[in-house]
Amino acid sequence: MAELFSDEWMKSFMEQWNAEPELSGALSQIGFNSVIGYGFEGEDQPRGCLTVENGMAVSAGSYSGETMNWDIRCGSDHWSKWIAKPPGMMGLGVAFTSGKMKFKVGDYTAMIKDPRMAGPFIKSFSVMGRA
Repeated sequence: MAELFSDEWMKSFMEQWNAEPELSGALSQIGFNSVIGYGFEGEDQPRGCLTVENGMAVSAGSYSGETMNWDIRCGSDHWSKWIAKPPGMMGLGVAFTSGKMKFKVGDYTAMIKDPRMAGPFIKSFSVMGRA
């Protein structure tokens, strides 16, 4: 398995993202466009980046200076735990309020209050487990 958020891993994640109707399909229904960074707590920049247009991932790879709409950070142990056993809404809420998950860019509260975005966000963790 490729290293988490490496160029190779991000490209695999993109393929899995696009193959999951509860993620790409749900986000296409709301015209979701975003550049999403993924990385580790305490690092200056994300490791991986995913560009989404109308719900579909159109590019993915190592972060190379893109302007992000979302930049999600956790410790490596939490990423591993959530990829192995995806969290539910409650688990993500606890992770966010306890500081285990941080959004360096993006509004977690607004996103989680919108079921059209919250469901796909939660689904993204199980899709990560397939990458």
